[in-house]
Amino acid sequence: MEPSTRIERSFRGISERLAIRYLRNLGGERIDDDVVEGADWRATVSSESVTVGPTLSLTEVTVTFEGTDDDLESLVERFARKAMRAGG
Repeated sequence: MEPSTRIERSFRGISERLAIRYLRNLGGERIDDDVVEGADWRATVSSESVTVGPTLSLTEVTVTFEGTDDDLESLVERFARKAMRAGG
């Protein structure tokens, strides 16, 4: 797979573990601790603690999607719907 498009999205309210589970449910296979690969796409998951206001910090998970234009738009949209419901 040679990626032609790269999309990076950040989500709060989910963990790396949950993000990887969602990616696997969307047809991917975990190939490394932080990488899930599908037939025509690859996603790399990372996280960091971000400060929200003076006393609150949250975990922000960033997913970097790589793949073809056609496949990627649909994948990112389906992943985002899952992540938004979880973080609700």
